[in-house]
Amino acid sequence: MITLITGATSGIGEELAKQYAALGDRVIACGRNEEKLAQLSGYNNIEACKFDATDVDAVKQATAHYEQFDRVILNAGNCEYINDARNFDSALFTRVVTTNLLSMGYCLDALLPKIKSGGQLVIVSSSVTYLPLPRSEAYGASKAGVSYLAKSLAVDLTDVDVSLVHPGFVKTPLTQKNDFPMPMAVTAEKAADYIIKGVSKRRKEIHFPYRFTLILKCLRVLPLPLWLKLAKGLSR
Repeated sequence: MITLITGATSGIGEELAKQYAALGDRVIACGRNEEKLAQLSGYNNIEACKFDATDVDAVKQATAHYEQFDRVILNAGNCEYINDARNFDSALFTRVVTTNLLSMGYCLDALLPKIKSGGQLVIVSSSVTYLPLPRSEAYGASKAGVSYLAKSLAVDLTDVDVSLVHPGFVKTPLTQKNDFPMPMAVTAEKAADYIIKGVSKRRKEIHFPYRFTLILKCLRVLPLPLWLKLAKGLSR
């Protein structure tokens, strides 16, 4: 099995690369961090592929020599928060949407035609899409776009299975900067384990940790005015 993973130099992506390699897959670990890619290349079954996912030409050039993949996992992303919505930061918004959403389109352009018939496309979004949360205007909007993109692809693709991943809080270098509680947070290792098990069963949606994501799914049935009142309380 040949598995390509974007965002493989940190957090969930790194753990997915290591665990899939341990399972015997040939893993193409993609990212921008040369030092981390060199470290991953030291593992059996892992080869590095350096590119910036926000540059469609770079993605195409770096992956041109690969003919076919059994599985592509689009995991690269970033998280920044809008701390003052009244003074909206459009530069931050553009950065987040470009990294999280537009890069998905660039990677799909380059990689989707190379997924073999009967193969798998895995797209990592976030459970933030279940409910509007404080300071999440940029991150939430970008991930909502990612989720809709994955669901639309699941409708249109007839010979590739699409799995959409909605993680809750995961302890990674990216989330270490969060200045708020992260209830029921799991390790990157555990997150990768959830994803691999769900992908092996070809689940359409993979969400975890289950208690946390089920609570969010229940809360989203509340009338919007009631949820907005509760969410405003969370932001204080």
